[in-house]
Amino acid sequence: MWLLISILGYFLNAGVYVADKHFLSKKIHSSIAYAFYVGIWSVGNVVFLWWQPFFPAWPWLVIDLAAGLLFLWALVAWYKALHQSDATKVVPIVGAFVPIFSFIFSYFFFGHALNGREFLAFLILIAGGVLISLKQKKASRWRLFCDKIKILFGSKSAELHPTRRLILNSVISAFIFAAYYVLIKYIYLHQPFLGSFVWTRIGSFLGALLLILPERNWKIIFEPARKKEAIKNLSLFLGVRLLAVIAFILINYAISLGNVALVNALQGAQYLFLIIIVLFLSESYPDILKEEMSKAVLVQKFIGVVLVGVGLYILV
Repeated sequence: MWLLISILGYFLNAGVYVADKHFLSKKIHSSIAYAFYVGIWSVGNVVFLWWQPFFPAWPWLVIDLAAGLLFLWALVAWYKALHQSDATKVVPIVGAFVPIFSFIFSYFFFGHALNGREFLAFLILIAGGVLISLKQKKASRWRLFCDKIKILFGSKSAELHPTRRLILNSVISAFIFAAYYVLIKYIYLHQPFLGSFVWTRIGSFLGALLLILPERNWKIIFEPARKKEAIKNLSLFLGVRLLAVIAFILINYAISLGNVALVNALQGAQYLFLIIIVLFLSESYPDILKEEMSKAVLVQKFIGVVLVGVGLYILV
């Protein structure tokens, strides 16, 4: 059950990521402002308390709100990376590191160890997801590998620092996302799913309010041109956020049912959906999103898709 729920959630997420990239690159132009807009609408989830009234004990309330804050901090780093580069670059980096960090956290905090079959599927899903997203370059792979190592540790020239920031923000985002997923699993083990979910969203709402406290952030978020653009695209933004909420609930529910690391490893399927959406938009609506893919790149990505399929088959 958790497998199908995860796949549906990641399908919706792929569409949300493309929309987020469109908003960041062509509408909002600020990761702080976009994280604020996303976080502030989290308060709308309180309507779910109508179906399941729930108020946690004070210690649990603090944990729930802290989980929501973690998620918002992860979003800030995530949007910074997404603003800096293409979705097909950022999503795989974050997607590859989240299950790894989740597995480490789950092992130390919950003692969750994967059996041989699950661990094999775990590795294949990650490998397939990374292969789907790698972009071919003319330079040798060894040269590219050395350059990336130098960028990461700051020994390349200053013009390559944006790439270093992209990697750093992506890894930071993955680390915080993984911490959130493990914490939320702990919450779901001890509290009702829907009620605790709502309180974590309230934590994200409070985190959004904290974002406006620094004067610099206030000026960025409420800059007149940016605010006007946000209001102009409000209906589209709310539609995307509704899909994001549905995807978020599905993935969180899957986490409550299954293993955190395996649910996160299924992001490999998300890469497949992302490629399909990008190809469709590039051909039909290039003004929204345009990305060139050669036959060699498509073959490479197809092999990655096959690996993802193998990983899913092993899980089933």
